[in-house]
Order: sequence, then C-alpha cells, then structure tokens
Amino acid sequence: MTTALLFSIFVVLFLLHVPIAISLAMSTILIFTLTSDFNLMMIPQRMFAGINTAPLMAIPGYVLAGVLMSRGGVSKYLIECLKAWIGHLPGGLSVVTILACTLFAAISGSSPATAAAIGAIMLPAMLKGGYPKRYTMGLIAASGTLGILIPPSIPLIVYGVTSDTSIGKLFMAGIIPGLILASTLVIIAIVYAKIHGYGQTEKATWSERWKSTIRAIPASFLPVLILGSIYAGICTPTEAAVVAVFYTLIISLFVYKELRPQDFRKVLVETINTTSMIFLIIAAAMVFALFLTNNQVPNKVAAWIGESSVNIFVFFLLTQLMFFVMGTFLEAVSIILITLPILLPIMRSIGIDPIHFAIVMTVNMELAMITPPVGLNLFVVSSMAKEKLGEVVMGVLPFILVMIVMLIVLVVFPELSLMLPTAVMK
Repeated sequence: MTTALLFSIFVVLFLLHVPIAISLAMSTILIFTLTSDFNLMMIPQRMFAGINTAPLMAIPGYVLAGVLMSRGGVSKYLIECLKAWIGHLPGGLSVVTILACTLFAAISGSSPATAAAIGAIMLPAMLKGGYPKRYTMGLIAASGTLGILIPPSIPLIVYGVTSDTSIGKLFMAGIIPGLILASTLVIIAIVYAKIHGYGQTEKATWSERWKSTIRAIPASFLPVLILGSIYAGICTPTEAAVVAVFYTLIISLFVYKELRPQDFRKVLVETINTTSMIFLIIAAAMVFALFLTNNQVPNKVAAWIGESSVNIFVFFLLTQLMFFVMGTFLEAVSIILITLPILLPIMRSIGIDPIHFAIVMTVNMELAMITPPVGLNLFVVSSMAKEKLGEVVMGVLPFILVMIVMLIVLVVFPELSLMLPTAVMK
C-alpha cells in the first residue's frame, strides 16, 4: 500500500511538470515522513553516496568530449570525408548520416548529443539533396539513438554502477548489436533512396577524397583510442574518458583550429548542464532505491515471480512492455535507476545474464529517445528543423518498427550480446 502511494505521488508530481529528479526525491521523502520514523538525515548521506563512485566520473568526461567534438570541427571533418566517398551513391547522404552518428556515438555516449551534432550538419545537406523533410528528421532522430548503444554509453555506465557489472564487458557487449542496428538502418536508407530516386549528388574527385580523408584521420582515431585503450587494459572506462577529452581538445585547438578561447565557456556550460541533470537524477534515485530496499520491495517481487513460475521469455516480454511504456514519459537513466534494483533479484533467480539484459534494455531505451511525448531526440530534431513535433514523430515511426524487430532479435539470440564479452574479456 505504501509503495503504491509512493508511485502515485511520483506520477502526480511528474504530471505537474516537476523535474524527474525532484519528483523522485520529493515523493520518497514525503512517504518516509508520513509513514515511518525513518531518520531523514540518512537521505542526504544516501544521495551523496550514490554519486560518490569513481565509474560515474566517466559521464562528464564523455559528455565534455562530445561537446568538444561538435564545436571543434571533429564531427564536421568526419562527415566531409564520408560525403566525399559515398555521398554521390543512391541514398548516400542517408548513409553518411547513419555512419556519422555511429562514429560520434563511439565518442560521446549520449543520444541527444549525437542527434544534435550530426543533425546540425546533415539536416540542411539532406534537404538540399532532395530528401523529404519528414523522412530526414526521422532518420536523424533514429540514427542519433546509436549514441547510447555503441560504446561508450552513459546508460550502460549507470547500469554497470547500479548492478555492479563490469562496464568494460557492457561496452564490449554493445558493439555487435550497435553495428547490426547501424547496418540495418543503412540497408533501409539505400532501398528507400533507390525506390524514390533520392540522394544523387555530385561525385567528388579523387583529389577531394584523399584530402578529406587526410583531414579526417585525427578525428577517426578518437574511437580507436577510447575503445582500444579500454579493451587493451591500458585504461579503465573512466580514465579513457579523460584521455578522450585531452585528445579532442588538442586536435580541436592545434589540428583543426576551430575551437576558440571564447568558446570554452559555452562548452563548459553545456557540459555542466547535461552532467548535473544526470547526477541529480542518480542522487534522487538512490533515495527512491532506499525506500524500496527498506520495504523489501525487490525481494517481495522476486518471490512473487518465483511462485508464479515466470520463464525467461515471459519475463522479457513483461519488462520490455514496461520499459516501452515508461519510455514514453521518462528518459533512460531514470528508468534504469527506478527499475533495476527491483529486477536484478528476479534476473538472478531465473538465470538471465545481466549483460544480455543490459543490451536489450538499452535498445528499449533507444526507443524511449524517439517515442512521444518526451523523446529527447524528437525535441532536438524538431528544434533544429523548426518543425512541429508531430511531423518528427511521423517521420520516425518506420524506424520505431525497425528497433522493435531488433529488440526481438536480441532477446531470442543472446549470443549477439554475449559473444564479444565472453571471447575477449574472460
């Protein structure tokens, strides 16, 4: 009864447009105050303890690297290189958009940041190339979701910290599903362009291709530096984030020379806004988790599941439906922090690998980025295109179906998620 009251208060606060973090904290503190003699001094201690963990320091690092990449010319030169080589092919600009999002995802770890950085350049380019505006907006919003599946990924970092799972293994597990999803989007883009005759732009000369390739080499080395240093055991994910920041800063200042001293304030403000939002949600969710633990909610739910003899596929069906619904009004970090403490005991009891579940959950979080009414990528693209949100939603609907199919494939074939972590990081 108390738990139901807690969720009811949380929903009411959310519907009143109270920020997610404040809604989580206020609803929990109110329930503690009204229903128990709990020592409220424990709450700030728990909030601080929740964010006082070294792996979470990777989040501001990857966010800062992504902001520097978008403002320092890194993303621009990557896109120019891709356009020079494949931009003239049928659907070439669509493919460039998807591949650029894939590369940016391997640096930033953020879905909205990926959509914003690539969309700012590719949205006008695709419209100029004759692509329908609705399709262009949908493609950019959907491709931007790769930012949280292809490592490094902020939701996977949060999942790893919350579930005490190796972040390196989680990153490794996201590579194959991320590449499969990117390849699927590429195939769809090419077929769509051939059917409608889109994407025929002027072919670049060999001289232009080699020049753009040489300019893009410093930028293209960044994903190799981040992931290679992690998987080679040279750096932890947190240390790799710091390396990424310094490398991006150096090439932005001294190689591309597009980052000016007056830009630093904007870069830091954007980074602080994003990371403070994430950390505040994490701190508030720790209070929420404290209530659940004190009231033994995870244990009770796990016992109920055990008595009901729920098998693995039924569990996946129920949880993915739950995530899909929650994704229409919550963002990824909130969903992970609210649900994972409850689901972990159940997963262990029925034999689901937490790494496999993490990747399936992350694909569902990708859906949350492009499902109304609060899909963050929808708002990013709508703002850039100066178009109504409904138009972006209509453009993204076919890609939602693609991701749902991807979700089913990953549930049925767990080896797609577990192959690399098992083979490489034993």
